[in-house]
Amino acid sequence: MFAIKSSQAARAAERFFKERRITVQYVDLQKKPMAAGEIRRFIEKYTLPGLLDTESRAYVDGGLKYMKMSDAEWLEKLGKNPQLLRLPLIRAGNKISIGKDEEAWKAMLAS
Repeated sequence: MFAIKSSQAARAAERFFKERRITVQYVDLQKKPMAAGEIRRFIEKYTLPGLLDTESRAYVDGGLKYMKMSDAEWLEKLGKNPQLLRLPLIRAGNKISIGKDEEAWKAMLAS
């Protein structure tokens, strides 16, 4: 699970897996940014705009709604400010999910 400690959705995911006695490897994105290969997996499935939390305080306060940036610029900004992502980003083998998505988490456990 890739997230930040202050994310409510990340805490919900952590609780979801803990209740089912599933051990989760937690990567705090404020301490350690995601590797390029990891972020690429999420982008391939959800696209870069799909990973952005356009309703987050960081996105709104940063005035990013009207900004035109290249993918490389977005990736650099995401590395510096993980609050812009729809967290948590969860990977279990080849299955991935973003945001608070209990159905996807259940599907991960079923396989």
